[in-house]
Amino acid sequence: MTTIVVPRVHDLGGFQVRRAVPSLQARSVGPFVFVDHMGPTVFEPGRGIDVRPHPHIGLATVTFLWSGTITHRDTLGSLQDISPGDVNWMTAGRGIAHSERTPLALRHGEHPLHGMQTWVALPKSHEEIAPAFFHHSAETLPHQRRDGAWLRVVAGRAYGEESPVQVFNDTLYVAIDLDVDAETELDAGHAERALYVLEGDAQLDGVDIPERHLVVLDPGVRHRLRARAPVKAMLLGGEPLDGPRHLWWNFVSSSRERIEQAKQDWVEGRFGTVPGDDEFIPLPER
Repeated sequence: MTTIVVPRVHDLGGFQVRRAVPSLQARSVGPFVFVDHMGPTVFEPGRGIDVRPHPHIGLATVTFLWSGTITHRDTLGSLQDISPGDVNWMTAGRGIAHSERTPLALRHGEHPLHGMQTWVALPKSHEEIAPAFFHHSAETLPHQRRDGAWLRVVAGRAYGEESPVQVFNDTLYVAIDLDVDAETELDAGHAERALYVLEGDAQLDGVDIPERHLVVLDPGVRHRLRARAPVKAMLLGGEPLDGPRHLWWNFVSSSRERIEQAKQDWVEGRFGTVPGDDEFIPLPER
């Protein structure tokens, strides 16, 4: 039986983020330990995303947009705009800090934003690797178009294709766009899978799926997704985690002690600074 997860909604001042993982029904799906749906929204002139510098350990962040642009900066000196269809993959490893902001040029007028940001837990053997940042432009991602379906392999492997994004365990991450009355079979070649419907009137095996919800899929079943109105969805999952993970704020680790060390490192400034962005988010009290 499939399980439907209702995301928790956070309002960030007129901008909504829906968190589907972790939840009681899905602590993780494959290596994904955090699944956020951003928007859709249209910012008024002068407004935008302003996520001040903050730290991560033990994970990789993955950003994918359907609309809008976000500027990424990090302690490695990376400076990169991500646009629709691109992928930003940041491996935190033993520690990195970054910021995400709407470019100043876009703030002069109204501008949209719609996308997903996820965290992938690194295998225990790679939790303390050196931090790194990679950007892959939309045209480098393998994709298939057929019968009103557009399938883009964002990371990992699916539908006989493999993304150029370097992953650390078997990963499934596919952006699905369906025209009205189009349908597609969901790749079943991974141990754990879930489908998040960002927008549209969708059916899974003939049963209605509410938009902005996550559906945990049955192992090995070749589910069929159909659009009764244009649909945007993300298929995600992969190899199960190699053990439990602890999540606290922006830190992920197999060790509680390692998270305590990361807290102290952030307070004492050992993550370094983000060039071009001198603000920061203080360590939460809880």
